[in-house]
Amino acid sequence: MELFARSWEALRAAVAGLPDEDFARPSGCAGWLVRDLVCHLVIDAQDVLITLATPTAAAPTRDAVTYWTIDDPAAPDDPPGQDPLSALTVRLAAAYQDMGLLRFHLDDVGSAAGRAARLADPGLRVATQGEVLTAGDYLSAYVYEWTLHHLDLRAHLPGVPGPPAEGLAHARALLEGVAGAPFPAALSDEDALLLGTGRRSPTEEQRAVLGPVADRLPFVA
Repeated sequence: MELFARSWEALRAAVAGLPDEDFARPSGCAGWLVRDLVCHLVIDAQDVLITLATPTAAAPTRDAVTYWTIDDPAAPDDPPGQDPLSALTVRLAAAYQDMGLLRFHLDDVGSAAGRAARLADPGLRVATQGEVLTAGDYLSAYVYEWTLHHLDLRAHLPGVPGPPAEGLAHARALLEGVAGAPFPAALSDEDALLLGTGRRSPTEEQRAVLGPVADRLPFVA
């Protein structure tokens, strides 16, 4: 629960420090500008609030690892932004003429999501996307989400501080759970995440290090 809070606070602080002109730069999410990514974070924060407020007595059907296998990764040749929610996110982001308002919405909804996470019982069962998880597993899965999007935020903005080291390590371990195998220790946590999710194509040297795993990339988008 604390790692969720630290990862989320670090990501929101990074967004808060961006000058307006950086919102029009590309992000690490294919087809999305930084403003599109930040708008997506607002939607994610809403999802966290909704899920934590949707308790259920049903037995868990997913955990932090299998949560990320609900959807298959997009095919490498799929045009960016074709998913309806992705397209909606881009339209919503474009409606923000004042980046200060976008920052405010992320801080407003994001702060509430952070408080709700700190107050949640880790053992509480919650429903989302037709599945059931404990709140602890759900928030653990979101450390992966926050960490990846923190990397997306700074993909073309190297001056932006990166995600917490413990968040990177947690996200890597979760991705290795999805992959069913560890990534070579020679790869940094950041490289493992970027390569494992298809955000970066492996170099010849990295393909040699990855071995047979390289032919299975990406594992999740």
